Amino acid sequence: MSLRIVVLGAGPGGYVAALHAARQGARVTLVELGAVGGTCLHWGCIPSKMLKTAADHLDAVKKAGDFGIRVSGEPVLDLAAVRSRQQRVIDTQTRGIQSLLKNAGVRLVMGTGRIEGQGSLAVDTGDGNRERIDWDRLILATGSQPAPLTGLPFDGERIVSSNEALFPDTLPQRLLIIGGGVIGCELASIYGALGSRVTLVEALDRLLPLPSLDPEVSRLLLREMKKRGIACLLSAKVAAAHPGEGEVAVDLADGEGRTSRIVVDRVLVSIGRRPNSDHLGLDTVGVATDAGGWVKVDPYLRTTAPGILAIGDLLGPRHVMLAHVASAEAAVAVKNALSEENPRRPMDYRAAPAAIFTSPEVAAVGLSEAEAMAEGLDATTSTVLFRSLGKAHVIGDIAGQAKIVFETGTGKILGVHLIGPHATELVAEATLAVARGVGVAELAATIHAHPTLAEIMGEAALKAVGAALHG
Repeated sequence: MSLRIVVLGAGPGGYVAALHAARQGARVTLVELGAVGGTCLHWGCIPSKMLKTAADHLDAVKKAGDFGIRVSGEPVLDLAAVRSRQQRVIDTQTRGIQSLLKNAGVRLVMGTGRIEGQGSLAVDTGDGNRERIDWDRLILATGSQPAPLTGLPFDGERIVSSNEALFPDTLPQRLLIIGGGVIGCELASIYGALGSRVTLVEALDRLLPLPSLDPEVSRLLLREMKKRGIACLLSAKVAAAHPGEGEVAVDLADGEGRTSRIVVDRVLVSIGRRPNSDHLGLDTVGVATDAGGWVKVDPYLRTTAPGILAIGDLLGPRHVMLAHVASAEAAVAVKNALSEENPRRPMDYRAAPAAIFTSPEVAAVGLSEAEAMAEGLDATTSTVLFRSLGKAHVIGDIAGQAKIVFETGTGKILGVHLIGPHATELVAEATLAVARGVGVAELAATIHAHPTLAEIMGEAALKAVGAALHG
């Protein structure tokens, strides 16, 4: 008899796990509280990139004169039309996922699931109805949600999370963003391009303060944000906030304890996320979590309870909280669930790319130079500026660079860090190089089409082997 696998949560980790399990012969039930696609489709990746696309088009129209195109009058942002298009795309993607699940034979149950002991899940399907679902294996994929700032709770109007910021009814004239991480920087770029006067506050001394990201990328992003009129206050914290009629007065403290006040129309709190692990009944079967509520797993994505695995954001910042990583974890978790006594392989995060949709875009994969040195590796770097490419001048977007981190003796590529036009697309080649252990000499010998932005990887590799042409 085929295994009964229940997946709790239908985001990019959960629904992908359900598909993998069904296609490998398991009897699969997928339980979802909201809508299939999860945060990524409904409150994250898709709506944010659509808002960014609108911002990019608006910026392109404003710069049309640089390319010999005359535009009569100022372009006007129609937020209602933007939101309508967002919803159309989300609805289309939702129907597509539902169709995939149906065709794969996955049973979809809408409701709130709670573990009620080993092998049993109770689902509140609404209107007082409950359904019990038995399982042989359970995969937890309930994700995370925006974390509020202590003393500054979300009200959905003046104090908002990224959820509300992605579907604005009005454009704030003055916007304060608390948190200079990925979400904060992306939304600062978007709102700045749409016309808001943006102030970004970050408690640490750099934007995108990620250990896996080259600090030089952060410095370049800071420079470009300032050029775009975004005020970035580093080593600063919110001391107090005073919501008033239609505005919020926020007191800020810098690293030396000096305070200042800024008055804005809206405050976006983007200081991180918290797990959706409450009320799952984890304690009934002994699923361990850390102090923050993030679920603990071993390298095979197994929790401390037999037969229960976990994937996605629920694992927290000790892992990689990205949609595409959750989907990769889904494939690994299913394989290990189907052969739990002899796990087939651990989850490998070494070549998990990060794509950050700021202006300019940022992307990275593998180790930073500092991480390589911390691991005791003899690492060297090669950096080439985008301004060295003809295609960058053609499109009028020359800011940024590519840096390759490689092992000095062997030339093996350890990591790649990009900031510049279409960096989130260009990281694919870098990801393959890191995943397959490609050396800089092999990359340098690879023919890159001209004129393209992809030439940045070839130029950086040529420079690494001492044969630089343009970089």
